[in-house]
Amino acid sequence: MQSLEALTRDARALAQGEAVPATGPEAEVARQLQICNACRYCEGFCAVFPAMTRRLEFPKADVHFLANLCHNCGACLHACQYAPPHDFAINVPKAMAQVRGQTYADYAWPPALGRLYQRNGLVLSVALALGLALFLLLAAALQGSLWAGAPRGDFYRVFPHQLLVGIFLPVFAFVVFALGMGVRRFWRDIKPVTGGVDVAAPAAAEATHDVLRLKYLDGGHGEGCPNEDDAYTLSRRRFHHLSFYGFLLCFAATSVGTLYHYLFGWVAPYDLPSLPKLLGGAGGAMLMLGTAGLWRLNRRRDPAHGDRAHKPMDLGFIALLFLTALTGLLLWWGRGTPAMTVLLCAHLGAVMALFATLPYGKFAHGVFRTAALLRFAVEKRLPNPVGLGAD
Repeated sequence: MQSLEALTRDARALAQGEAVPATGPEAEVARQLQICNACRYCEGFCAVFPAMTRRLEFPKADVHFLANLCHNCGACLHACQYAPPHDFAINVPKAMAQVRGQTYADYAWPPALGRLYQRNGLVLSVALALGLALFLLLAAALQGSLWAGAPRGDFYRVFPHQLLVGIFLPVFAFVVFALGMGVRRFWRDIKPVTGGVDVAAPAAAEATHDVLRLKYLDGGHGEGCPNEDDAYTLSRRRFHHLSFYGFLLCFAATSVGTLYHYLFGWVAPYDLPSLPKLLGGAGGAMLMLGTAGLWRLNRRRDPAHGDRAHKPMDLGFIALLFLTALTGLLLWWGRGTPAMTVLLCAHLGAVMALFATLPYGKFAHGVFRTAALLRFAVEKRLPNPVGLGAD
């Protein structure tokens, strides 16, 4: 998190119409992009380089925009003739990752919680899930036996519906509000440096298409990006898709179940072939496969591709998603057995830990990257202010 002195300095610079001074990582990105702007070999790789060619200088807001536009693919590093050990030491993925991680902390809401991005590691995430599960197990034990089933596997006999709503609804509302406030500040800063105009329907449609397809994980040629070596692979794109759409299906299952409960009076638990069960089962399986694949790729990835300081945060988020999916499927399988209470507490603990860390973990990258892609789709439709190169 920025110090009070740094925030005061930035505010004074903005009030006087001056450029906000860049930090060390931001200055390093600016240095590298000045060299890339002279080379332009990677211009067709992803959205970063076309956006880069529209600039001759790279102040703080521009660097923040470009860092969040970067998908950390790594293709440009493997193609670069000036990569280490060259004296220019160009490593755009690593430099962008360092700035990108800092933007999450700088734009966190409330600002005092920005430090959680540095502390939200694998051990903390798993420990939080286990701690919450143990707390729920204790609460359930005080109400009766932990090793006892319930008629029809009715988990509301363990934790009443209104109690669960009272726990999760405020947390969900805070997550949405905190992420919204953070991306609002980010949007306010990058909008003036990306044309200053509002998002029109064609730009919104293009950005949505790029987000849903993960277009910029194809390496610029459709064959994918390198992971631990120079070989192209689409694995990261595919496992991201499984994780993203699996998460959406699980969220859709919960949403449909909420509608069933409040609109039609159909109370959970639901059985096949009900829509919540179909969506949740498919989503859970996809989420488990996707996160397991991302875990493997993350552990094997070349350290030069990113910022190692943020690896624990990445692995913590992946672990919580995997645990949420795994415990959810186990609860489905064991709902009619004496293990139901234990499985329910494990699942609720994983879900609560995931929700509690969403605004201050790797989940933020999807929100900020979507905002950056929206601004890129707007900017590319405007006349090039530089007017050089292919334009």
